[in-house]
Amino acid sequence: MSDKPAVTYGSYLRLDTLLSCQKPETDKHDEMLFVVIHQVYELWFKQILHEVALLQGQLEGGNSAGALHTARRVAKILKTVVGQLDVLETMTPRQFASFRDALGTSSGFQSAQFRELEAVLGRREFGASDVGHDERLVSAAHRRSLFDSLLRHLADLGYAVPEHALARDPSSAWHSDPEVQKALLEVYVDETGHAAQVCEALVDIDEGLQEWRYRHMKMVERTIGAKIGTGGSAGAAYLRATLFSPVFPDLWEVRSQA
Repeated sequence: MSDKPAVTYGSYLRLDTLLSCQKPETDKHDEMLFVVIHQVYELWFKQILHEVALLQGQLEGGNSAGALHTARRVAKILKTVVGQLDVLETMTPRQFASFRDALGTSSGFQSAQFRELEAVLGRREFGASDVGHDERLVSAAHRRSLFDSLLRHLADLGYAVPEHALARDPSSAWHSDPEVQKALLEVYVDETGHAAQVCEALVDIDEGLQEWRYRHMKMVERTIGAKIGTGGSAGAAYLRATLFSPVFPDLWEVRSQA
């Protein structure tokens, strides 16, 4: 007979550890909500990174059906992440102000996982303060992005993806490419095909990320107005500057050419 304890709901989910992680700095009622929401965000970011790693493997391995399923899952998770802002927005500016000083220099801009997610999706314009000594972020910013993996997948399916796009240095920023857009237009000739549906699922991911940015900006704006953010960030002004910058620009630009 094994001496290993039986697996229970609590032990499997490590609930003793998980539920001990909420340690507000003040006795203000609303700080608990703030802590829980942001910890849940980090869990979702972890899951998205987990899914996108699978998605890139499926794309580069020629698994169109699997890639479509995974991409749609990521888009659904982003919808959930955006929806959580509805809960956070039940906190009034006065309620947030009651514990804001306890946050010190902490800021959502310091989320290493979100920075890594941006890199995986293609962002390359990180400053030294962003990258620092974060090995995961440095690695993500130097390997193929999700769009690079899509292009390899389309090339393997026989679409005329230009060689320079496939052989490019993945650590450099991607810029819209007319030749890539020509290949994407061919993909969209068969709108019901797996390739076109995968492209549309990536558009859903891109749209979900943009929706998150917009809702996040409005949440900050309604909570602290034009005040400087915690950690010295520009707050809503910085977030506003990040709006309407798609991570897959070519997938949007082909819509004007169809």
